[in-house]
Amino acid sequence: MTATPIRLSEEVGAAVADGAAVVALESTIFSTLGLPAPANGEALARCEAAIRARGAVPAVTAVLDGQWRVGLEPGEEKRILAGTAKVAERDLSVAAAQRWDVGVTTVSASVALAHHAGISVFATGGIGGVHRGVELSGDISADLDALAKHPVVTVSAGAKAFLDLPRTLEYLETVGVPVLGWRHDDFPAFYTRSSGLRVQHRVEAAEEVAATLEHRVRPDTGVLLTVPIPSEEELDGDEIDRKIAEALRASEEAGISGPAVTPFVLSRLEARTDGASIPANLALAENNANVAAEIATAFA
Repeated sequence: MTATPIRLSEEVGAAVADGAAVVALESTIFSTLGLPAPANGEALARCEAAIRARGAVPAVTAVLDGQWRVGLEPGEEKRILAGTAKVAERDLSVAAAQRWDVGVTTVSASVALAHHAGISVFATGGIGGVHRGVELSGDISADLDALAKHPVVTVSAGAKAFLDLPRTLEYLETVGVPVLGWRHDDFPAFYTRSSGLRVQHRVEAAEEVAATLEHRVRPDTGVLLTVPIPSEEELDGDEIDRKIAEALRASEEAGISGPAVTPFVLSRLEARTDGASIPANLALAENNANVAAEIATAFA
């Protein structure tokens, strides 16, 4: 067996060795699969700046030249911004074996790499979940199993709004992942602060989140911390629901399924909301990175 092909950047490696605060980040959101240029570059800059402002170190995950990467060296960001090959946890081994040039990581891959690197906190925009019509398609995101199998705190604005959110919460309960609300009682719906569903547990302090992970009953189970989008950036719930329904119908008519649904729906929402979904995406991603850095500092 060859050694695991994981490489930490010089900065991230030193921070992990010193027990300093580190926040892992996915790279799909910073590619054109997540946001159009130049918004993807702005998202990366804002998330990294928010993490550093809290005294923590950002660690973007990706696959570069067949290596699993946790943290980027100066100048490598450009490769991520232009990335077009999405890598989930199941794809990491193939990407290494076939020495993929660039692979941008989803939530499932990022959580797995964070765990391998010894990082306890990960920030993203929104996680994947149970898709609408799952009784016919069987489509459940690998993100949920990754949260259940890696002891990492995932900080997100809930799940992507076009998913079946009640079933997503039910699945998380089934696999034993604690779902926490960051100073909030409701499960957020990405673009809106509330999905109308309640979270099981509200937390007020970073130390509570860190302790929840530390006191886990199942040794490999992570924690989902949900953070609502800042109120000033929240979109109109009724309008966004209508736009999502239109986008999902369009994806079905086009025969799109599986991992291709997310970028298709996000692109349609951008067009149908006259670009309003992009500032919302940027704001919630930055806010999540800020909260994640506070949690990481509590661990450190």
